[in-house]
Amino acid sequence: MARPMLSALLLGALLPGCGGDDAPSKVTSPGQPESLKTRALESGAAVLQDKPPIEALNAYLDGFHFYNGRLDGQMEAHHYCARLNEDVTQCVIFDGNTRKSKLMGIEYILSARVFETLPAAEKGFWHSHVYEVKSGQLVAPGIPEMAEHALMEQLVGTYGKTWHTWHTDQALALPLGIPQLMMSFVADGQLQPERLNERNQRLGIDARDKAQKRAVISAPPIDPLADAWQTGQVLQLDDPSGAAQHSP
Repeated sequence: MARPMLSALLLGALLPGCGGDDAPSKVTSPGQPESLKTRALESGAAVLQDKPPIEALNAYLDGFHFYNGRLDGQMEAHHYCARLNEDVTQCVIFDGNTRKSKLMGIEYILSARVFETLPAAEKGFWHSHVYEVKSGQLVAPGIPEMAEHALMEQLVGTYGKTWHTWHTDQALALPLGIPQLMMSFVADGQLQPERLNERNQRLGIDARDKAQKRAVISAPPIDPLADAWQTGQVLQLDDPSGAAQHSP
């Protein structure tokens, strides 16, 4: 099967509901409950308006992030993604997978081919996906194992650039402060085991089994300028508001 056809086939099947595997947001925002008028307007908009950018979000990926420069600032991240072409994917990230989940951030994903063309100063903002894939930390809930495996073969050599705009991991009920650059894990022992265990139990996942089955996925060489936090280069925005404790 040609790779473009494989991509379309996979992405078209990836976003069914999560059923009993719901992960609700852990924060409640201040505000009055929706009125009947608001609900009626929303229902009308849902029927009458086309939403092509939203409808393109047809892949659901579940993984983990941490604040660049602060390894202990960890959280689960629910990605809803749209592939723009064979080399560029864009994702919106939520703190859960239910209707009331909070929009937590964004991630852009590039193929190694495109990543190689970036300036050296830019590459430090990006993280690799090799360990996420090979360890079983990154999963695509709700699709057949064969399809997930094929998707991970495509993702293993990619790079992600992630900004979180709402720090619900710190129980912030509103999107206070400024965006923060996030990273993904690159080695065993970095992700807090209780986070991985809770996610795996909720989804009925055996990460060790996934890692064993993904051992056959070739691990491409990682650009040395990616994952720059490992060499002490912490790229992060200062937050003069002091709204959240996410600085390194």
